[in-house]
Amino acid sequence: MTYWINTVSRSHVERGVAGGFTQANHGKPHALRRLARDDLIAFYSPKTDYPTGEPLQAFTALGRVCDDEPYQADNGHWRRGVQFEPCTATPIRPLLDRLEFIVDKDRWGYRFRFGLFSIPPTDFEVIRTAMTAALSTAQH
Repeated sequence: MTYWINTVSRSHVERGVAGGFTQANHGKPHALRRLARDDLIAFYSPKTDYPTGEPLQAFTALGRVCDDEPYQADNGHWRRGVQFEPCTATPIRPLLDRLEFIVDKDRWGYRFRFGLFSIPPTDFEVIRTAMTAALSTAQH
């Protein structure tokens, strides 16, 4: 199993959650081919919308890949099926010191310029725990 971050605006993440899919690199298939069934994805949204949205800098969704190959949607973009899990949007700044994949804490945003990239399992758990903490306290 591989753990991923997909850098996507919040409005595009919301469309993906509603439709059960993700896209990467503006709808191209290449990066999506690296994903495998049951891989886990944390979605990071630098902005509310692309390209002119307001700054957001938050993790906005969590999901598990639920298909075996990319497929092409009616709009020509390539997608992967994703089963999303309940979570709440979580700002990244309080997590920066605990995320190993961010080597240079002063230039932390640089890593997200690569769109879809893998991260260590421990980093994924830091993100998942932060995004689901409010849900677990609400259930008690």
